[in-house]
Amino acid sequence: MNNVEIFIKNRKLPKRDTIKLFSMEKAKKVMKYHRSFEQYKQTPLIKLSSLAEEIGVKNIYIKDESKRFDLNAFKVLGGSYGIANCIAEKLGCNVDEITIDKLKTPEAKAKLSEITFITATDGNHGRGIAWTAREIGCKAVIYMPCDTVQSRIDHVRKLGAEVHKTKMHFDDTARFAFEESKKNSWIMVQDTTFEDYTDFPSWCMQGYTTMSCEVYEELEKHHIKPTHIFIQAGAGSLAGSVAGFFGSVYGENRPILTTVEAKNCGCIKATAEANDSKLHIVEGNLKTIMAGLSVGEVCSIGWEVLDEYADAHALCDDTVSAKGMRVLAAPIGDDEKVVSGESGSVGLGMLVEVMSNPQLKGIRDKLQLDENSIVLCFNTEGDTDPENYKKIVWEGAYPNVR
Repeated sequence: MNNVEIFIKNRKLPKRDTIKLFSMEKAKKVMKYHRSFEQYKQTPLIKLSSLAEEIGVKNIYIKDESKRFDLNAFKVLGGSYGIANCIAEKLGCNVDEITIDKLKTPEAKAKLSEITFITATDGNHGRGIAWTAREIGCKAVIYMPCDTVQSRIDHVRKLGAEVHKTKMHFDDTARFAFEESKKNSWIMVQDTTFEDYTDFPSWCMQGYTTMSCEVYEELEKHHIKPTHIFIQAGAGSLAGSVAGFFGSVYGENRPILTTVEAKNCGCIKATAEANDSKLHIVEGNLKTIMAGLSVGEVCSIGWEVLDEYADAHALCDDTVSAKGMRVLAAPIGDDEKVVSGESGSVGLGMLVEVMSNPQLKGIRDKLQLDENSIVLCFNTEGDTDPENYKKIVWEGAYPNVR
């Protein structure tokens, strides 16, 4: 049995205007906010020329988000921008006027000191929320699923948040946190949609455009345009943001975009295959080493964009993620080493698997991957579970830690 499954769609002529949320104009404003943080530094876009030659494509670029704000993951981009929008409403100003300095003024602090943010997370999102709340002097309450590893809990707690580990998996933990937010008049900060809860997920997705905009501007300097994007997907908020941004800037000439989900958690692929205008939930065993992708419910806003701007939806088992981690940790030729966690590596792992596995030649051909392809992947996290990273990279294992 192949360790990869894929559903390839016919490219659509987009009809919705949801993509306006992720335009270059909006991304520039989001990036201005992120740049106001003292810790802001553009993360590396790494060229893997030797790997590209090895597997038979023209070039590979990977955006290394393990260097984002010293938080080892991209998630802070979304959470911090969502919080900026909430605070703009509290202060009665436009979010485009918000900077970190403005949030630290005595006037702002007086209004913010009583605010409590609440979220559900397997680690990276909660870490970003806790960090942002600490920066601006607010309280953060973080609920984490039953299978969260201790190292991720410790990372969040060290940032001053109140942390609770539940006896539920992620989707139920998120719903529980949402109910707690209403009960306590706290502000829910999540990139997952619920009924009557779409503003914050939209703001989070807009926050992620900083990452895509950095990539676009750097490639444009060298007159390079990617032909393909592999982007990991849990609920689809990150994937929707990436699809929306690159669909906006490139239009009809946008790259061929493939979402990559953990095999047991393919709610996006299931929704795409059903093609019945409904969001399809995946229930039951959601176990995977890719903790950030262990999600069974689709973000409705993310899906609206992916439905129009994604070209293929893939599922892969844990071996593909593990392969990506090892390939990035042990580069060939002059390629640079990249430390990538289980969810961060799967896009690159998927590319390597498709290009090197003879049984997947049909997928390779359908995706038009060949010696002329310039492929963009995103390392969304570093070794956020150091113990498991060592087991996979050093010992060649892909243990299921969930």
